[in-house]
Amino acid sequence: QVQLVESGGGLVQAGGSLRLSCAASGRTFSPYAMGWFRQAPGKEREFVARILSGGTTSYADSVKGRFTISRDNAKNMVYLQMNSLKLEDTAVYYCAGVLRPSMVAALYDYWGRGTQVTVSS
Repeated sequence: QVQLVESGGGLVQAGGSLRLSCAASGRTFSPYAMGWFRQAPGKEREFVARILSGGTTSYADSVKGRFTISRDNAKNMVYLQMNSLKLEDTAVYYCAGVLRPSMVAALYDYWGRGTQVTVSS
């Protein structure tokens, strides 16, 4: 098993920045593709960003140019740098891992419990 714990969420004004962190433990971390997903009240969980074990990244159109996903395999950490935050970015953000790369939430095997990001005007 892989255990994932997110941190770094909070309250931020529109236009501000946050950096989310995901700490992984359990199975060897480095082979996993890691993703960030988010879910707002009343909405489906949606893909935000993905990073492969070798560092290749993908982003949802809604966050492209504003968010950056990164990883430090030596530290078993994944990060999501969020800049120019908008009201619509408000959601619970989840870190997830899978051996087979994917942008589909249902295909991910391991999930953290999420961290709340609230963007205010």
